[in-house]
Amino acid sequence: MSGVHDNSGAAVRADAARLLARVVFDGISLRSGFDARAARSSDPRDRALLSATLFSASRWWLRFDAVLGRLLERSLPAKARQIHALLVIGFVQIEMMGMPEYAVVAACVDAARLLGQPRHAGLVNAVLRRFLRERQALLADVDRDPVSLHAHPRWLIERIRADWPRDAEAIFAANNCEAPLTLRVNRRRCQRDELLARFASSGVAAEAPVHLPDALVLAESTDVSRLPGFAEGHFSVQDGAAQQVVPLLDLHTGMRVLDACAAPGGKSAHLLESADVALTALDVDAARLPRTRENLQRLGLTATVVEGDAARPEGWWDGQPFDRILLDAPCSASGIIRRQPDIKLHRRAADIAPLAAIQARLGTALWPMLARGGKLLYATCSILRAENEATISGFLDRHEDARALPLHERLGRAAGVGRQNLPGNKGMDGFYYALLEKAR
Repeated sequence: MSGVHDNSGAAVRADAARLLARVVFDGISLRSGFDARAARSSDPRDRALLSATLFSASRWWLRFDAVLGRLLERSLPAKARQIHALLVIGFVQIEMMGMPEYAVVAACVDAARLLGQPRHAGLVNAVLRRFLRERQALLADVDRDPVSLHAHPRWLIERIRADWPRDAEAIFAANNCEAPLTLRVNRRRCQRDELLARFASSGVAAEAPVHLPDALVLAESTDVSRLPGFAEGHFSVQDGAAQQVVPLLDLHTGMRVLDACAAPGGKSAHLLESADVALTALDVDAARLPRTRENLQRLGLTATVVEGDAARPEGWWDGQPFDRILLDAPCSASGIIRRQPDIKLHRRAADIAPLAAIQARLGTALWPMLARGGKLLYATCSILRAENEATISGFLDRHEDARALPLHERLGRAAGVGRQNLPGNKGMDGFYYALLEKAR
């Protein structure tokens, strides 16, 4: 590695470029890719820089990839995808992360060598320096296109504008902000005030939001496994919008409850923390169930964890009705883009209709399993009407024994018979809720 400066940041940027190229061009999950790489790093500063860089570059890819297109005479070849990603990282670190300009340039040049592409080091240097000279004009140019202005794909911009015309600009802005780190206190093992005091004594700044009785919102993101109380199962990570799901089910001791799409177990745990119920935690993806079991075990909770398809109950259901069913349905995840920015890169317009069909099929299959007088909560982390109010409207049209129960306006604005929280409202993710009761 002769010729590489003594710049520890170069190695992190090289790692970020490798991972970002795989996220953008190969379609791997940003979260899983980062978690796998971060697990190999012993330096918390390197992990923090890698995380901030990867998530920011994914969030702003559609803007700064357009900038790169104006700075190159021709596209980089496929074998230089990591250099492509490295250049976008450089732009983002300078423009969006506010890092020292020439330190970024030097580190990115060194990172090109660490990536085994020393012939591109000069290109990286020249392109980044030209960006520094021309950035104002370049950004004004690309921002004439709403795709690069908002860093959202065109199809999603059009959907959001159609569904939420008065809120579209605010949604785009919220999606491009980093989400706060929110915890849910495990009330079976700890009280919120007790955990808040323990954090304060350890120098961890947090606040307890009034509208979320089990939540703590941290002032800064951190490795939660290093926080006091994690190993003892005193809390889980869960956004505030998701924490509003379980209280809607009005649980009582002894109820039979089904979490129909349970993995990785966050809402299953919340169900068990809220009441002494007999819970079946079901998921079709066997690979995700070990993590579900691990999460429940850390929290000191017990459920019947089952691999099975909620749409095919003959493979797992014992025929006994459930008093409550939670259908946290597979969806576009368009409400959690600020938390998972690679959704903007991976999701396609053509995905929505098949997802809506799956949601409808799940609701139809689960309804016969619900006891008379029982309640089914339909929830998604989507903000698209086709997945939410349209799905529930169609369900109600097909089931005369179902009625929608009113929901409090604190859950968001009216969306058909349900409620829609939009991204950023009260610091929370985008989430949809509809509560259905079966006639006695």
